[in-house]
Amino acid sequence: MNIQLVESLANAIKALSTEERELLNQKLTHKSNWQNLRTKILADAQAVQQRRNGQASEPDIDQIIHQMREERDEELLSGLSYSQE
Repeated sequence: MNIQLVESLANAIKALSTEERELLNQKLTHKSNWQNLRTKILADAQAVQQRRNGQASEPDIDQIIHQMREERDEELLSGLSYSQE
């Protein structure tokens, strides 16, 4: 344990003004709130996975690529018909 560091921190905190202590408190509490939020996010994700009976939520990438190619082909073909007129 680094006793000198702890003593230095304690002295620095004692030297803070009331506003500075409040700000320090907010900064320290913010991390704690993030940890609570992370726990909630993980619990929600697990609940969703259970509702889906373990099925993956990822879309079929081949189907997405095929659909995007069809859409792009339509765009290109419609552009050709305008330029010919």
